[in-house]
Amino acid sequence: MKHSESFKKIIDLRKKLHQKPEISGHEAGTSAMIKAFLEDLAPDEMIENLGPYGLAAVFNGTQDGPTTLIRAELDALPIPEEGNVAHKSLNAGVSHTCGHDGHMAIVCGVAAHLSETRPKKGRVVLIFQPSEETGLGAAQVIESKNYRKIQPDYVFALHNLPGYEKNEIVLKKGAFTAASKGMTIQLKGRTSHAAHPEDGRSPAEAMCKLIVGLEKLPEIIAGFSLVTVIHAQLGEVAFGTTPGNARVMATLRTYENDIMSKLTQHAERLAELVAKESGLDFSISYCEEFEAVVNDPAPWELVNESAKELKLKTKHIRNPFRWSEDFGKFSTLTDSLLFGIGSGKKQPQLHEGHYDFPDEIIPSGVAIFVRVIEKLNH
Repeated sequence: MKHSESFKKIIDLRKKLHQKPEISGHEAGTSAMIKAFLEDLAPDEMIENLGPYGLAAVFNGTQDGPTTLIRAELDALPIPEEGNVAHKSLNAGVSHTCGHDGHMAIVCGVAAHLSETRPKKGRVVLIFQPSEETGLGAAQVIESKNYRKIQPDYVFALHNLPGYEKNEIVLKKGAFTAASKGMTIQLKGRTSHAAHPEDGRSPAEAMCKLIVGLEKLPEIIAGFSLVTVIHAQLGEVAFGTTPGNARVMATLRTYENDIMSKLTQHAERLAELVAKESGLDFSISYCEEFEAVVNDPAPWELVNESAKELKLKTKHIRNPFRWSEDFGKFSTLTDSLLFGIGSGKKQPQLHEGHYDFPDEIIPSGVAIFVRVIEKLNH
């Protein structure tokens, strides 16, 4: 990344990725674009079928040593892009408003470096995973047969962070991002004519109790937790009908995985009690489940030292971020670190229609990963 020509190629790639975003589970074109770029760099091995569309480039050393894995995300968001950049999304209603295009570009920059300077010890594996935004992708990668070929000793990833100075490295030991899950509670009673509600069994009162009760659960649980009711529906738009069904959807959020287990148990018990009290049947389902990302001390030291050596400003945060990242799947299995890189104090927030990844922070992202590789694999 020291050469302006190499940097230009990475920026061009980033803008091409930005123009052709694909949502979780549909990243075929993005994966093909990354594969073509990596193949030109002649890695020692390409590993595909790491979950749907996931792939990895492997760069081998000649001596025994650790396997260092660096991960980027392939997917974009179902959010319309509202800015007017020249490389604006060509896919209506889909955009890289989380910056995964920039994360991919950084890891491709690492690949460009490794193509010229192979590791001496062990190997470096660069993974591009699908479906981060839905919380499914990391698990799909880890559970795929081909992941057995990798078995990393260390896993690293970064995420750009609006609101922090450009190129500032944001670090925290222990929990870095929250665990979260989407909970859907279905209540089933019995419909009747609106003129005779006594002949039916309406879930209206139970639904209201659930909405209030769910959001009060954190008051009885030690440690940080948050319940946000995001949607509720009662019956149908039919003025002649007393409703017989209701649905309440909420996001559960904690900083620690064991507190998430407790919060989930309390929420399920609340649903059971409220339904029983009203004589209703109920069912519960979950989606978009993210474990907390918990950073380990050894990789934290490596990145902290690398940032200092590169004279990059560091910010050590006290509290985890409330948003979630499916990197938590890696962090439960392997010594790992997810760190932040500032993308500008005036940068639009993640998942906002005017967001566009700032190319100026790409060299710092590449440099951090390269320095870590030099510490572990040289």
